[in-house]
Amino acid sequence: MTALFSPAAEPLSVTLLVLAETSLMSLAATLDPLRAANRVAKTPCYRWAVVSIDGAEVFTSNRLRIAVDGALDPNRRCDLLVVLAAFHVLEHADARLLHAVRTAARNAGAVLGVEAGSWVLGLTGVLDGRAATTHWEDLEEFRTRFPAVDVKADRWVADGRFFTTGGAAPALDFMLSLIRARQGATLALDVASLYVYDGLRTGSEAQPSVALGEIAWREPRVTAAIRAMERHIDAPVPVATIARRVGVSTRTLEGLFLRTVGRTPGAFFLQLRLKAARRLLVDTRLPIGEAALRTGFGSTAALSRAFRREFGVPPSAARRASRAPS
Repeated sequence: MTALFSPAAEPLSVTLLVLAETSLMSLAATLDPLRAANRVAKTPCYRWAVVSIDGAEVFTSNRLRIAVDGALDPNRRCDLLVVLAAFHVLEHADARLLHAVRTAARNAGAVLGVEAGSWVLGLTGVLDGRAATTHWEDLEEFRTRFPAVDVKADRWVADGRFFTTGGAAPALDFMLSLIRARQGATLALDVASLYVYDGLRTGSEAQPSVALGEIAWREPRVTAAIRAMERHIDAPVPVATIARRVGVSTRTLEGLFLRTVGRTPGAFFLQLRLKAARRLLVDTRLPIGEAALRTGFGSTAALSRAFRREFGVPPSAARRASRAPS
């Protein structure tokens, strides 16, 4: 992978660059395992600095104020540069920031983009010709924006000295994998136990767009059907086809869905597509017609009718509301 994932006794120096509107969960999932590893090991395995582009405090997406250790010094050497971002990344990643990140990446032993931090790295060009991922909500848009990047739907992706994760939980998976590689499985498990976390997922596992909780083990046929729906958001397939793929009749699948999620498969699939459409309308500047096509609606009118029934407002109103100042 890189020297980053090799056993080491020397402390790893980490610089965490936090952009405005970063998810607090992603920041905590990336930073706190370093603290926990030091605490459990009773030795400084990791040293870190939390920085912003200008040294000013940063507000996370939930408006929590984050004090930083200073401004990013692009010329300062570190073992791992972590770029954390989430909402409205294209507004926050201006030319000054991209130039600084590009320089800082050259001076870092390895680089990690967390959630929309992958977008920042993509905008600098350092991911061209490499594999990468981002949050599952933005995978298609990311693929369109960065055609030179091999976009994966994995929880986290490694390519040379560049790493990317899909969000908070995959960031925690990445950090536990890093601790395991550098300090051993016992320490990684001890750190995971501090968070009562027993996932320890591999990076190559796919990101789910629906968190299924106990459904995943209680009714695997419903899980398989939902995962099939997720793969066909842009080109919906009939429920009968999905039923055949999971090895049950259409009637049986309908009964399973009603018992586990309270909706028929068709209604659940439609809701899944409408939620995807709403994310595109709220989080991107795609035309409404393009959002309709990407979520399997044949026209803007078809999306508008279904959208209003589900959310009570037309797509244009949902977009305006998301742009209104809070």
